Amino acid sequence: MPVKGILCIRPMLKLMIMMKQILIALVTCLVLLGQLVPTAQARGVYQTKEDFITQALGEIPKAKVLWLEDEQTAVIESILQHKFSKFRLRYWQQGSQSVWVMNEIGKEAPITVGIHVNDSAIVKTKVLVYRESRGGEVKHDFFTDQFISAKLTQDHQLDKHIDGITGATLSVRALTKLSQIALYLDGQIRQ
Repeated sequence: MPVKGILCIRPMLKLMIMMKQILIALVTCLVLLGQLVPTAQARGVYQTKEDFITQALGEIPKAKVLWLEDEQTAVIESILQHKFSKFRLRYWQQGSQSVWVMNEIGKEAPITVGIHVNDSAIVKTKVLVYRESRGGEVKHDFFTDQFISAKLTQDHQLDKHIDGITGATLSVRALTKLSQIALYLDGQIRQ
């Protein structure tokens, strides 16, 4: 009888080993498939520059150019906390309103942001193009509406607190910095 029991266990062991090998192969395939299938990306073009300007000003006035002086570049660099290599910035103005379209690096890629300023306060901040794979929550109104009515203090900070977003810290910083710069430059073109 004991010999018969041992003979029954062998086929079961072979079956278990074969099932284990199939399971390992299946898991390997799923892992490889997961690497090949693109994950959901935050990237995208959400509004064109022209549409943003038209929405802000009602039409697209002729673009103006602000040639940056050394002092202005120094202020921009202090806000950005890194070197700023542009010598001029394009903007659109109509009466007391100005529109600025600028780029700033989030984590690895530039984020294109449109900022509409009226009477030295932000009317609208909008992500036009987002190129990062994460942190795209900054494009939503629940976040950008925080910038509405923000003004610049004497030390070039926003006069209101902007809540962050978990997982989008660098994108939040980029939008905040660009909003500060837009308000600063708006003040410069009014002098």
